[in-house]
Amino acid sequence: MVRLILSKLLYLVPTFLGITIIAFSFVRILPGDPVLLMAGERGVTPERHAELSAQLGYDKSVVLQYFDFLWRLLQGDLGHSLVTKKPVMDEFLALFPATVELGLCAILLATLIGVPVGVLAAIKRGSWFDQVSMTTALVGFSMPIFWWGLLLIIFFSGILGWTPVSGRISLMYYFPDVTGFMLIDSLLSGQSGAFTSAVRHLILPSVVLATIPLAVIARQTRSAMLEVMGEDYVRTARAKGMPSRRVIGVHALRNAMIPVITTIGLQVGVLMAGAILTETIFSWPGIGKWMIDSIARRDYPVVQSGLLLVAALVMIVNLLVDLTYGLINPRIRNK
Repeated sequence: MVRLILSKLLYLVPTFLGITIIAFSFVRILPGDPVLLMAGERGVTPERHAELSAQLGYDKSVVLQYFDFLWRLLQGDLGHSLVTKKPVMDEFLALFPATVELGLCAILLATLIGVPVGVLAAIKRGSWFDQVSMTTALVGFSMPIFWWGLLLIIFFSGILGWTPVSGRISLMYYFPDVTGFMLIDSLLSGQSGAFTSAVRHLILPSVVLATIPLAVIARQTRSAMLEVMGEDYVRTARAKGMPSRRVIGVHALRNAMIPVITTIGLQVGVLMAGAILTETIFSWPGIGKWMIDSIARRDYPVVQSGLLLVAALVMIVNLLVDLTYGLINPRIRNK
């Protein structure tokens, strides 16, 4: 297991280096001058423009700027926002819990619904349940997030009035952040109705963000279960008279979960990409909305460091998924 961990960590080094190049290059190809955007409507003289560019290091060549960025990164310095003047890491940590809360609720919803639906569809292959569930999954996978989000807002918030349109909690409630997770903080506050308000604000964004992962997990679970249920050891277990529930739950599902876990791990990247649109639609104060606003303001340090932090998060989750393989199937540790 230690050898597996070390081999996976070695793969992360060139991957992380490549991500730094992509993140650094991305903001440089965006149109606009960050110095002029900092000046705003007041404008700036050519002399002051040159002075600010020198202070920010934008007067150097792109190659030197990249190595400066890499050197500061190795020292743990992600830079300061050009707009708020705050450290990028401080802003990221302040907004990160909101994105994590939304992402966790979405992936839990997708997993808790997608896996059972996929298993039942495989068991009842060719039935009406199989056809309806897989058709619905295909529709959910093909549905644009921004259109689906607006549709749910119009129906559930506008017509029925069941859920709020935006935000994390009603403006009626105020309490200090303890954990950064609104569901937990609302409970700790002891204010009547605060937790209910936080849940109601979380429902629609979670459903919208979970739609595509749910569809992918359901289809992958069905495919994996159908493949495993045709193996010799499953047929042998059935021939021995083992209860169907035990055959499916112990022998088939355990081996079928390996590709499903891969799918769930890969959905983290999909969740982060979907969170950008979801948080923008629902005005959810998380990393996605923060990144979109920073791109509009040409806030180079925030955009490049934010991309780097999000990519690092996806890499860590994929590493944990690879290590989970070794726990589910010990034979993978020796490969």
